[in-house]
Amino acid sequence: MAENRAEILAGAAVLAAAIGFLVYATGGRGAATAGSYELHASFRSVEGITPGSDVRLAGVKVGSITKLTLNPQSFYADATIAIEKSIQLPDDSAILISSEGLLGGNFVEIQPGGSSENLAPGDSIEDTQGSVSLISLLMKFVSGGKSDAAAP
Repeated sequence: MAENRAEILAGAAVLAAAIGFLVYATGGRGAATAGSYELHASFRSVEGITPGSDVRLAGVKVGSITKLTLNPQSFYADATIAIEKSIQLPDDSAILISSEGLLGGNFVEIQPGGSSENLAPGDSIEDTQGSVSLISLLMKFVSGGKSDAAAP
């Protein structure tokens, strides 16, 4: 009887640890927090960005991507962004997808504008720049180098 109780307790501990890791790994992804408001933006490419990706302002996380969908009319990726309520962004702010480095991941960066008017919850950020593929940049560099050498 004591052996069964020990096995049950060990199994329960393993199950609790697995649930804890699952909650930690998925915590906050795709869900807006209570202290945030939503903004929208359309990107040509969101390569490297997923729901839950960081949104940063001056290198500080101020929100996250909550939803990504393809717009069938424009063929752009529509992003829904949750921003902390304490951050009021000028309505001429820009949003772009940046990389943490050659081997780092991508994140969304906000560059605030200079307008005296702020974006309201549900507004769209019009000035966007999608992600740049490192592979396509390398291909342009390699093919550009060959064509320059062949030119007189």
